[in-house]
Amino acid sequence: MNQETLAAGRQEAISGFSIEGSFVSCKPCGHGHINDTYMIEFEQDGVICHYSLQHMNRAVFTDPVSLMENILHVTDYLKKQILAQGGDPQRETLDFVHAKTGEPYFIDSYGEYWRAYHFIEDAYALEELSGPEDFYESAVAFGHFQKMLADFPADTLHETIAGFHDTRTRFTAFEKAVESDVCGRASDVQREIQFVKDRYDVACILGNLLADGTLPLRVTHNDTKSNNVLIDEATKKGLCVIDLDTVMPGLAVNDFGDSIRFGASTGAEDEKDLSKISCDLYLYDVYAKGFIEGCEGILTDDEIRCLPLGAKVMTYECGMRFLTDYLSGDVYFKIDYPTHNLDRARTQFKLVADMEDKWDEMQRIVLKYI
Repeated sequence: MNQETLAAGRQEAISGFSIEGSFVSCKPCGHGHINDTYMIEFEQDGVICHYSLQHMNRAVFTDPVSLMENILHVTDYLKKQILAQGGDPQRETLDFVHAKTGEPYFIDSYGEYWRAYHFIEDAYALEELSGPEDFYESAVAFGHFQKMLADFPADTLHETIAGFHDTRTRFTAFEKAVESDVCGRASDVQREIQFVKDRYDVACILGNLLADGTLPLRVTHNDTKSNNVLIDEATKKGLCVIDLDTVMPGLAVNDFGDSIRFGASTGAEDEKDLSKISCDLYLYDVYAKGFIEGCEGILTDDEIRCLPLGAKVMTYECGMRFLTDYLSGDVYFKIDYPTHNLDRARTQFKLVADMEDKWDEMQRIVLKYI
């Protein structure tokens, strides 16, 4: 979708939602890989009110209607839970604005899908962790998200991205990308390709544990980076989990693991100097403590024992996805330069190798919380 079409569709969307008042401004917001997000302002009786407007990426989310059904079912359920606990549902979960057609999304004249929700004031996303306290709060928030949805019927949710954390299926897609080599890049990344192939057992292990009943299926977020938690400016506590596009049935250990691969790394996701990349075991411990506390007893002992596996598998899977996208021509993740996805893949593989070196300690850390 070119920028002119995007801009035209955005203007239609701004007018297409049931938002009272006069439009004031629109500006880009956030740093997501997938969707385009904007902050829009409306003046209502002399007061400036803020909303988030998002263009949904249909190349990634091919069925935006089902996606929005998932999100509305989950947020409506969360609102009831929050009210029952004496909380504020307009601040503690996403509150969507319906289009003038009555749907929870707007379709522009180009066939593109948009959504809008009330911006949560006096809160901030953890784009960068300022210290262990932030990481702990994000862990508690994602654990609490698991706790709140523990009794939600997971089988009623759509699978918004088929096989999203089916690592074995991701491995098959990786093999196809290597074989097709549509961009002629495979010859230059043989070491990375071999790294993935040597760990096929990692791709299979969590699926096997789900299949044999060791790990239960739960409603999971599936994109638990710290910047998907809003922190209350006044209390500095986790307030709201956002970016619910990938909420669907999954494994709690995967939610834990994705946070570790992103938040316990000592370097940026696209750091080129791999000597700066390792898994910080102190942060790993901080997050394990917060996540388990936030879950408030819903995790089984087997789930807690498998948390290190979640960290390793999610890091391996993410690196494999970055490499697959690089080999396929960078069609999924947004990039800033030609080798961006390759750099991302290399950081993940360095983290996997470091976790393997620290495996015994990673296991000891979680066992003390059983």
